[in-house]
Amino acid sequence: MKDLVILVADKNAEFALKGAIVRHQSLGIRAIDFEVLVHPGRDGGARKTGPEILARDRHRSRHALLVLDFEGCGTELPNALSLEEQLDGRLAEHWDRKAKSIVIEPELDVWIWGSDNAVEGTIQWTEGIRLRDWLKREGHAFDANAKPKRPKEALEAALRVSSLPRSSALYRKVAQNISLRRCVDPAYIRLHNQLLSWFSV
Repeated sequence: MKDLVILVADKNAEFALKGAIVRHQSLGIRAIDFEVLVHPGRDGGARKTGPEILARDRHRSRHALLVLDFEGCGTELPNALSLEEQLDGRLAEHWDRKAKSIVIEPELDVWIWGSDNAVEGTIQWTEGIRLRDWLKREGHAFDANAKPKRPKEALEAALRVSSLPRSSALYRKVAQNISLRRCVDPAYIRLHNQLLSWFSV
Protein backbone atom coordinates (compact mmCIF):
# COMPACT_ATOMS: atom_id res chain seq x y z
CA MET A 1 0.00 0.00 0.00
CA LYS A 2 1.31 3.45 -0.93
CA ASP A 3 1.68 6.17 1.68
CA LEU A 4 0.12 8.87 -0.47
CA VAL A 5 -1.76 9.43 -3.71
CA ILE A 6 -1.94 12.96 -5.10
CA LEU A 7 -4.38 14.11 -7.77
CA VAL A 8 -3.33 17.33 -9.50
CA ALA A 9 -4.80 19.47 -12.27
CA ASP A 10 -1.89 19.49 -14.73
CA LYS A 11 1.64 18.34 -15.51
CA ASN A 12 3.21 21.47 -14.04
CA ALA A 13 1.77 20.65 -10.64
CA GLU A 14 2.79 17.01 -11.04
CA PHE A 15 6.43 17.91 -11.69
CA ALA A 16 6.53 20.59 -8.97
CA LEU A 17 5.19 18.23 -6.31
CA LYS A 18 7.42 15.38 -7.40
CA GLY A 19 10.42 17.70 -7.21
CA ALA A 20 9.46 18.83 -3.71
CA ILE A 21 8.28 15.63 -2.03
CA VAL A 22 11.41 13.63 -2.90
CA ARG A 23 13.25 16.21 -0.78
CA HIS A 24 11.72 14.66 2.33
CA GLN A 25 14.54 15.77 4.64
CA SER A 26 14.04 19.41 3.60
CA LEU A 27 10.32 19.02 4.31
CA GLY A 28 10.98 17.44 7.69
CA ILE A 29 9.16 14.23 6.80
CA ARG A 30 10.22 10.63 6.34
CA ALA A 31 10.74 9.18 2.87
CA ILE A 32 7.34 8.16 1.51
CA ASP A 33 6.03 5.99 -1.29
CA PHE A 34 3.76 8.27 -3.31
CA GLU A 35 2.06 8.52 -6.68
CA VAL A 36 0.91 11.61 -8.58
CA LEU A 37 -2.09 11.41 -10.91
CA VAL A 38 -3.09 14.15 -13.38
CA HIS A 39 -6.77 14.96 -13.86
CA PRO A 40 -7.60 15.19 -17.58
CA GLY A 41 -10.09 17.97 -16.93
CA ARG A 42 -7.54 20.36 -15.44
CA ASP A 43 -8.62 22.62 -12.53
CA GLY A 44 -12.32 22.56 -13.30
CA GLY A 45 -12.33 18.81 -13.64
CA ALA A 46 -10.36 18.35 -10.42
CA ARG A 47 -12.92 20.47 -8.58
CA LYS A 48 -15.90 18.65 -10.05
CA THR A 49 -14.78 15.02 -9.82
CA GLY A 50 -11.45 14.95 -7.96
CA PRO A 51 -12.78 13.55 -4.65
CA GLU A 52 -14.66 10.80 -6.47
CA ILE A 53 -11.59 9.82 -8.52
CA LEU A 54 -9.47 9.65 -5.37
CA ALA A 55 -12.09 7.45 -3.71
CA ARG A 56 -10.99 4.66 -6.05
CA ASP A 57 -7.57 4.67 -4.37
CA ARG A 58 -8.88 4.37 -0.82
CA HIS A 59 -7.75 0.77 -0.48
CA ARG A 60 -4.41 1.30 -2.26
CA SER A 61 -3.14 4.39 -0.38
CA ARG A 62 -3.07 5.47 3.24
CA HIS A 63 -3.56 9.16 2.47
CA ALA A 64 -4.67 11.39 -0.41
CA LEU A 65 -4.18 14.97 -1.56
CA LEU A 66 -6.21 16.88 -4.13
CA VAL A 67 -4.29 19.90 -5.47
CA LEU A 68 -5.72 22.50 -7.85
CA ASP A 69 -5.65 26.21 -8.67
CA PHE A 70 -8.42 28.52 -7.53
CA GLU A 71 -8.10 30.53 -10.70
CA GLY A 72 -9.65 28.66 -13.60
CA CYS A 73 -11.48 26.03 -11.55
CA GLY A 74 -14.89 27.55 -12.22
CA THR A 75 -16.15 27.74 -8.65
CA GLU A 76 -18.63 30.37 -7.48
CA LEU A 77 -17.21 30.23 -3.96
CA PRO A 78 -15.41 33.40 -2.84
CA ASN A 79 -11.95 32.07 -2.00
CA ALA A 80 -9.62 29.08 -1.81
CA LEU A 81 -10.39 28.23 1.81
CA SER A 82 -14.12 28.00 1.23
CA LEU A 83 -13.53 25.68 -1.73
CA GLU A 84 -11.12 23.56 0.34
CA GLU A 85 -13.77 23.20 3.03
CA GLN A 86 -16.26 21.94 0.45
CA LEU A 87 -13.78 19.54 -1.15
CA ASP A 88 -12.57 18.26 2.23
CA GLY A 89 -16.15 17.35 3.11
CA ARG A 90 -16.45 15.30 -0.07
CA LEU A 91 -13.08 13.64 0.52
CA ALA A 92 -14.04 12.76 4.10
CA GLU A 93 -16.93 10.63 2.85
CA HIS A 94 -14.37 8.03 1.78
CA TRP A 95 -11.16 8.96 3.59
CA ASP A 96 -12.33 10.41 6.91
CA ARG A 97 -9.35 12.58 8.00
CA LYS A 98 -6.83 10.81 5.81
CA ALA A 99 -7.31 13.12 2.79
CA LYS A 100 -6.98 16.86 2.23
CA SER A 101 -7.54 19.31 -0.58
CA ILE A 102 -5.11 22.14 -1.30
CA VAL A 103 -6.45 25.02 -3.40
CA ILE A 104 -3.74 27.44 -4.54
CA GLU A 105 -4.72 31.10 -4.92
CA PRO A 106 -4.40 32.32 -7.55
CA GLU A 107 -2.41 29.43 -9.09
CA LEU A 108 0.56 27.08 -8.74
CA ASP A 109 2.98 29.53 -10.35
CA VAL A 110 2.99 31.57 -7.14
CA TRP A 111 5.10 28.79 -5.55
CA ILE A 112 7.78 29.30 -8.20
CA TRP A 113 8.53 32.73 -6.73
CA GLY A 114 9.86 31.48 -3.41
CA SER A 115 13.48 32.26 -4.30
CA ASP A 116 14.92 34.67 -6.85
CA ASN A 117 18.16 32.72 -7.00
CA ALA A 118 16.37 29.45 -7.79
CA VAL A 119 14.26 31.03 -10.52
CA GLU A 120 17.13 33.01 -12.05
CA GLY A 121 19.38 29.97 -12.13
CA THR A 122 16.71 27.72 -13.60
CA ILE A 123 15.73 30.06 -16.41
CA GLN A 124 19.34 31.14 -17.06
CA TRP A 125 18.64 34.81 -16.33
CA THR A 126 21.48 36.99 -17.66
CA GLU A 127 19.96 40.45 -18.01
CA GLY A 128 22.36 42.17 -15.58
CA ILE A 129 19.47 43.20 -13.29
CA ARG A 130 17.73 41.14 -10.62
CA LEU A 131 14.68 39.41 -12.04
CA ARG A 132 12.27 40.90 -9.51
CA ASP A 133 13.61 44.40 -10.22
CA TRP A 134 13.20 43.78 -13.95
CA LEU A 135 9.60 42.67 -13.45
CA LYS A 136 8.82 45.80 -11.43
CA ARG A 137 10.38 47.91 -14.16
CA GLU A 138 8.18 46.14 -16.71
CA GLY A 139 5.06 47.01 -14.72
CA HIS A 140 4.33 43.77 -12.85
CA ALA A 141 2.57 44.33 -9.53
CA PHE A 142 3.65 42.50 -6.36
CA ASP A 143 1.74 41.42 -3.26
CA ALA A 144 2.62 41.90 0.42
CA ASN A 145 4.90 38.84 0.29
CA ALA A 146 6.86 40.36 -2.63
CA LYS A 147 5.47 37.82 -5.10
CA PRO A 148 3.99 38.81 -8.47
CA LYS A 149 0.24 39.21 -8.29
CA ARG A 150 0.06 37.54 -11.72
CA PRO A 151 2.71 34.83 -11.17
CA LYS A 152 2.13 32.91 -14.39
CA GLU A 153 2.33 36.03 -16.55
CA ALA A 154 5.48 37.17 -14.72
CA LEU A 155 7.14 33.82 -15.32
CA GLU A 156 6.15 33.80 -18.99
CA ALA A 157 7.58 37.31 -19.44
CA ALA A 158 10.89 36.24 -17.91
CA LEU A 159 11.01 33.09 -20.03
CA ARG A 160 10.48 35.10 -23.21
CA VAL A 161 13.53 37.19 -22.38
CA SER A 162 15.55 34.04 -21.67
CA SER A 163 14.22 32.39 -24.86
CA LEU A 164 13.05 29.35 -22.91
CA PRO A 165 9.73 27.50 -23.23
CA ARG A 166 7.42 27.17 -20.23
CA SER A 167 7.70 23.47 -19.43
CA SER A 168 6.82 21.07 -16.65
CA ALA A 169 10.52 20.26 -16.22
CA LEU A 170 11.13 23.87 -15.18
CA TYR A 171 8.70 23.48 -12.29
CA ARG A 172 10.54 20.41 -11.04
CA LYS A 173 13.92 22.16 -11.30
CA VAL A 174 12.70 25.11 -9.24
CA ALA A 175 11.08 22.79 -6.67
CA GLN A 176 14.40 20.98 -6.35
CA ASN A 177 16.26 24.21 -5.54
CA ILE A 178 14.00 26.51 -3.53
CA SER A 179 13.78 26.52 0.26
CA LEU A 180 10.91 24.25 1.28
CA ARG A 181 10.74 25.63 4.81
CA ARG A 182 10.64 29.36 4.14
CA CYS A 183 7.83 29.59 1.57
CA VAL A 184 5.12 31.90 2.93
CA ASP A 185 2.33 31.10 0.48
CA PRO A 186 -0.73 30.08 2.56
CA ALA A 187 -1.64 27.09 0.37
CA TYR A 188 1.93 25.80 0.46
CA ILE A 189 1.99 26.16 4.26
CA ARG A 190 -1.23 24.16 4.50
CA LEU A 191 0.28 21.47 2.27
CA HIS A 192 3.52 21.34 4.27
CA ASN A 193 1.68 21.17 7.58
CA GLN A 194 -0.49 18.34 6.29
CA LEU A 195 2.55 16.36 5.18
CA LEU A 196 4.15 16.93 8.58
CA SER A 197 1.04 15.71 10.39
CA TRP A 198 0.95 12.50 8.35
CA PHE A 199 4.62 11.72 7.77
CA SER A 200 6.67 13.55 10.37
CA VAL A 201 10.00 11.93 11.17
